[in-house]
Amino acid sequence: MSINFLSILPEVLMLVLGILILVLDPLWKDEKRRLNLGWLTAGGLFAVLVISLLFGRPGAQGELAWGGMIRFDMLGYAFKLFFIFAAAITALLMMDVEGVSRRAEAFALLLASTIGMSLMAASADIVMLYLAIETTSIPLYVLAGFLLDDKKSIEAGFKYLLFGAMTSAVLLYGLTLVYGFGGATGFDELSKQFASSTPFSIGVLILLVVGLGFKLSLAPFHFWAPDTYEGSPTPVAGFLSTASKAAGFAVLARLFLTTFGSSAQEWQMMLAILAAVTMILGNLVALAQKNIKRLLAYSSIAHAGYALLGVIAASELGIASAVFYLLAYVLTNLAAFGVIAIVGRAVGSDDVRAYDGLSRRSPYLALAMLAAFLSLSGMPPFGGFIGKFLVFFAAIQAGWTWLVVIGIITSIVGVYYYLTVMKYVYLYRMEGEDEEANPIPLTRPHLLAIGILTVGVILVGTIFAPWFGLSTDAAASLFSAALLK
Repeated sequence: MSINFLSILPEVLMLVLGILILVLDPLWKDEKRRLNLGWLTAGGLFAVLVISLLFGRPGAQGELAWGGMIRFDMLGYAFKLFFIFAAAITALLMMDVEGVSRRAEAFALLLASTIGMSLMAASADIVMLYLAIETTSIPLYVLAGFLLDDKKSIEAGFKYLLFGAMTSAVLLYGLTLVYGFGGATGFDELSKQFASSTPFSIGVLILLVVGLGFKLSLAPFHFWAPDTYEGSPTPVAGFLSTASKAAGFAVLARLFLTTFGSSAQEWQMMLAILAAVTMILGNLVALAQKNIKRLLAYSSIAHAGYALLGVIAASELGIASAVFYLLAYVLTNLAAFGVIAIVGRAVGSDDVRAYDGLSRRSPYLALAMLAAFLSLSGMPPFGGFIGKFLVFFAAIQAGWTWLVVIGIITSIVGVYYYLTVMKYVYLYRMEGEDEEANPIPLTRPHLLAIGILTVGVILVGTIFAPWFGLSTDAAASLFSAALLK
């Protein structure tokens, strides 16, 4: 197969899957639509994942494809695997969401956004990058506000659209200036034009940081995240907080290290300040949250700050640690939002006190939630511990010790609110009800999704060598001679 086809093999397969869903949907009866749509989407995505693993692996150095629009390398490949996996799990979790599970367009929008994320991670040209960002964002705006009979969902989608459009305009302005002064659109060609740091390049960097900071929900560009996560269908909120954020990091690493490598000192300091504010604000505000989706929203903001440490290090170890951190984070946060989706559907509330006695109502869900929250807090032997250790080590090695000190202190704060939730799960009892007589039902799609994620969180933390090997290969491809000339 040609390099051009292989470079977009996952995207082509997902496009075919999306068309198949829309074609078959009118042929199914309403009662069968929920199962058929969900299983077809999830099964199809897992098939795309397997095919990509077998046939879509790029070479060690990476190559340009489609006239320089796409870079077919290990960095883009690793992130594509993350996105496809996250979308498959999200499809399973969407199967029991009222107002979503029987709507083929919801699953088609999920696939469209995943295609956009895959192209974001592989973009080697600012035109392709912006088109990929919009392909990712527009379906997510619709999915966030998909529940038209829920005021919070409509509010979530509307706020996300307004703030997203504003920051996209800022990002587009920055990319326009890059093209205007660089005279090219390819990352490699632009790196030659920005070979030295100038006041202009610093101004452009500020615009790009603002645009990408929104995608990553970095403080102070985080204001959309809590309301959007709270109002969105819970599986969509989980997808937003994981895959969408990982796509932003892929762009940040590739664009800044490739095009603006000569201005590393300037953008490293910018990102370091944002990372410090993000870690502090995310963890401190999370302490006051009584709604568990808002708590995880601020937790997600804080974790963006931790992952940013690897990019700030601007080293091969730093990028490898950031990729590994995002892998662990995708598994962990999807597991957390998966449990919230199941419990919220059963009890009709997202208040943290709704989790009183969960360990007796559903021991397996409580165990999955414990694994997810301990991983988020950075406890061994879960994936989050290895991820935090690696990004902290990379940052120290690069001389950002003060930033790591802030990260450690804020991580301790995070442990407090994560364990507070687990206190309700294991130590508190439901008022006036027999917990054992009110079990929380688990459907097959939910059981499969939570089981895969829980095992994944433990495996990434205990048998981490293969996953870190993939992360190292991804980082090496970014720092190869073909990219950094």
